[in-house]
Amino acid sequence: MTFLVTGCAGFIGWKVSQKLLERGYRVIGIDNLNDYYDVRVKEYRLKNLKDYEGFTFYKGDIEDRELLKEVFKKHDFDVVINEAARAGVRYSIENPHVYFTTNVLGTLNLLELCKEFGVKKFVLASTSSLYAGQPMPFKEDLPVNTPISPYASSKKSAEVLCYTYHYLYGIDVSVVRYFTVYGPAGRPDMSIFRFIKWVLEEKPLQVFGDGSQSRDFTYIDDIAEGTILATKPLGYEIINLGNSNPHSLRELIELIEKYTGKRASLELKDFHKADMKATWADISKARRLLGWEPKVSLQEGIKRTVEWFLENWGWLKEVRL
Repeated sequence: MTFLVTGCAGFIGWKVSQKLLERGYRVIGIDNLNDYYDVRVKEYRLKNLKDYEGFTFYKGDIEDRELLKEVFKKHDFDVVINEAARAGVRYSIENPHVYFTTNVLGTLNLLELCKEFGVKKFVLASTSSLYAGQPMPFKEDLPVNTPISPYASSKKSAEVLCYTYHYLYGIDVSVVRYFTVYGPAGRPDMSIFRFIKWVLEEKPLQVFGDGSQSRDFTYIDDIAEGTILATKPLGYEIINLGNSNPHSLRELIELIEKYTGKRASLELKDFHKADMKATWADISKARRLLGWEPKVSLQEGIKRTVEWFLENWGWLKEVRL
């Protein structure tokens, strides 16, 4: 089988690609290597993928329909996994337009080409940010019609587009809603990467709010496995992929202190209006449809992430946050 993975140098796209390649599949990766966060982290991931014989890389943007069309002409895809996205709630408030051109127009380009070239399976990476204001634990059938950031709005728009193309053209679509993904080679704009780096540098941790807010932190390998399982024929389904066991930021910081062996000092900032106080996934649907559930505890995941930091500290200490 041949998979197109967009955003292959991004955190989740990289790990999904890696796991597919390990299983002997062919992966065609696209990424524009933008500088939303330090590109050295993306180059680290991409270098890892280029070690696999079955990997082919195109530098480009999913907003570029002509480039995408040339890639579709050259390869016969069984599955398209769209991990390319502008991510980050706070940054989307400052730059909303780029979120819609990438997350919505880019998704539309891919769906149109799937229709044109007869690709039957499409997986869309979506987000738990859509559940803001809903009762927990978050279930997929909740009416997520009031997104509170341009990022969440763009992801909701992409989900709706996917349903339209499923309805009109019979494309089989899995929408996977991710819950706070972390792990080795994670995103430098996410709290876990920042907290570990700041602790190792003996700098204060910038915490928005009082640290009592909680997240359904989900380890990267678990997320990648769930995404690959979601490539099976399902019709049109929205599926939560989360840890189903929320932890507070203060718990997280205590684990980072434990595995780095360093004490953290906190610099408390105002809670951001577009952030969520808590996330908590109901994953019964993922269990039922995919036979999936997370395997890596937060304790084990933080331990592995800190170990990766220490092994790669020579270049990670230069990464900008």
